[in-house]
Amino acid sequence: MNPILKVLLVILLILVVVFVVLYFLGRKMQKKQAEQQATMDAVAQNLSLYIIDKARLKPAEANLPKIVVDSIPKYMRRFKLPIAKVKAGPRIMSLICDEQVFAQILPKQEVKATVSGIYITSAKRIRGPIPEPKKKKKFLDRFRKKTAEAAAADTTNKKNS
Repeated sequence: MNPILKVLLVILLILVVVFVVLYFLGRKMQKKQAEQQATMDAVAQNLSLYIIDKARLKPAEANLPKIVVDSIPKYMRRFKLPIAKVKAGPRIMSLICDEQVFAQILPKQEVKATVSGIYITSAKRIRGPIPEPKKKKKFLDRFRKKTAEAAAADTTNKKNS
């Protein structure tokens, strides 16, 4: 048998094994996520919240309860989470937001939110400003703007000379 063919068969066999392992791990994680989602839906409650501030903070800086910070895996403690500082009735607390909710809410805004523990899963605006989505700059637009500014600067330098 050709040695190149043997190497290709070994690589193919390894790839098949990796894909099978990933398939079963993915199914297991999907089941776990479905159970967690069902638990979050069961304990969810609707609250009226006044958003004081929102920011992306590390869990240690976010003024979250100590038990929550301790339960976060060590590799996740370095990442910044979307945190909203809210007033619910007389209490001021920090809550973790879903990414879509974090983009929707603005500071100094009253919202009707679905909260599950310390996690805001959805929010609808009651009063306050309407959030305007930020326009994403396209990669090439930055260069076009710079080249246009450079061209304008060159023409003014030629006129002054």
